[in-house]
Amino acid sequence: MPDTTNLRLYRKRFIPDEIVELKDDKIVSFDNNILITKWHVLKPRKDIDHGVSAYFIEEGFKISKEFDAENNLVYWYCDIIDTEFNETENAYVFTDLLADVLVYPDNFVKVVDLDEVAEALDNHITDTKMLSKALRITAKLLEIIYSGNFSKYTAYVDEVL
Repeated sequence: MPDTTNLRLYRKRFIPDEIVELKDDKIVSFDNNILITKWHVLKPRKDIDHGVSAYFIEEGFKISKEFDAENNLVYWYCDIIDTEFNETENAYVFTDLLADVLVYPDNFVKVVDLDEVAEALDNHITDTKMLSKALRITAKLLEIIYSGNFSKYTAYVDEVL
């Protein structure tokens, strides 16, 4: 288990191509390959202001409870991720694998950014192995949601609120 005192977190994206340090994210806990953070948006937005995220490192997804400026739940935003740990720098790099799943307060489920998966494949932005992994994790997450087991994961976030 890495030292959380000086642990650095990075978000890597393919579209756009960037790596951003999440230097303002506050680590709430890290246990059993589940990292919980609290955060505010990196750039001002009208719809989202802040949230709490649970990185399920072994499962390959991050579940975030996202709120507007009045602290109203907007949705649960689920990123499909690949995780690398750099022991020398005590840093995690969470690579966004493009596909995302949103779960709204009324339990409506929406899969988004599949067009970005296709763009990444068409333009050779990443390899087919990584995109295949993303689709498998997305399918696994949807099965968790549709089978009624999503609360097993959201409970990690809700317990810190």
